[in-house]
Amino acid sequence: MTQPLLEVRDLHTVFSTKEGTVKAVDGVSFDLTPGETLGIVGESGCGKSVTALSVMRLQRPGKIVSGKVMFKGQDLTKLSEYEMREIRGREIAMIFQDPMTSLNPVFQVGWQVGEPTRLHHGWGAKKALASAVNMLSRVGIPSAESRANDYPHQFSGGMRQRAMIAMGLTTTPQVLIADEPTTALDVTIQAQILDLLRHVNREFGTATILITHNLGVVAGMCERIIVMYAGKVVESGPTKDVFAHPTHPYTWSLLRSIPRLDAEKHEPLKPIEGVPPNLADLPTGCAFHPRCVFRVDRCTRDVPALLRVGESQLAACWVTQAGGELTGA
Repeated sequence: MTQPLLEVRDLHTVFSTKEGTVKAVDGVSFDLTPGETLGIVGESGCGKSVTALSVMRLQRPGKIVSGKVMFKGQDLTKLSEYEMREIRGREIAMIFQDPMTSLNPVFQVGWQVGEPTRLHHGWGAKKALASAVNMLSRVGIPSAESRANDYPHQFSGGMRQRAMIAMGLTTTPQVLIADEPTTALDVTIQAQILDLLRHVNREFGTATILITHNLGVVAGMCERIIVMYAGKVVESGPTKDVFAHPTHPYTWSLLRSIPRLDAEKHEPLKPIEGVPPNLADLPTGCAFHPRCVFRVDRCTRDVPALLRVGESQLAACWVTQAGGELTGA
């Protein structure tokens, strides 16, 4: 069995607010193996991005209160800020949601893409720029040598996202975290960016964590999937198995709420009733029970653990752990 490259174990990240302590990441665990693409999905506010930021130790003003993030034998939660800076960008890179706000508007794109090699490899400006031009070309920026002298506002949204991917790859990291990489891009550009990420995965052998709320993206990109709700992992498993036979009511509901090509003509979409819970004031028992059509009495009292359901999946659901099936209108 392949040894995991990244192991997250029982990770807890909290934020202190006027309303109380927000458990943004509440006991999340997962593995990432070399060359794998892992999808993390869920509604906005479920803890996807904070999980990724916690792995990078960029969760402030949040605080990691417990858990481990093991990378190549080191617990990243125990490293000093100086030691963490040596890993960020060099071995674990991240593409943030909005490339317009991630790129500095007063520096040329080529200078920014080459910055990781100057910081981590000690390269001079000329060598770093040459590396940046090469990487910009490899991610599909036309006339890369001249466009490297442009500023972010002179790039389209898709080109800015390509530049962010190029920046993340200049040091050939072992792990690439892509947080909503297709947000605010039109459908054609989304497809191009996803093709680019597939190419990156094949060419560089980079293990990728893809954070998204788009289940279609996960279906086409990821070998495994983690579904999050209210800061917890509620289901995980191979993507094809989770999509074909969801074992948590939240996953089941998500899949029913999106359009399907094989649906009956004029069949209406079925939205998930209710709203996500306040993370500072979670309901007792399973956090999804107020919105769940399968809930039983125990769901309102006890929090289910994430346990194996079936051959390949894990689910935090009293119903399916007891052998129940998620079926019905």
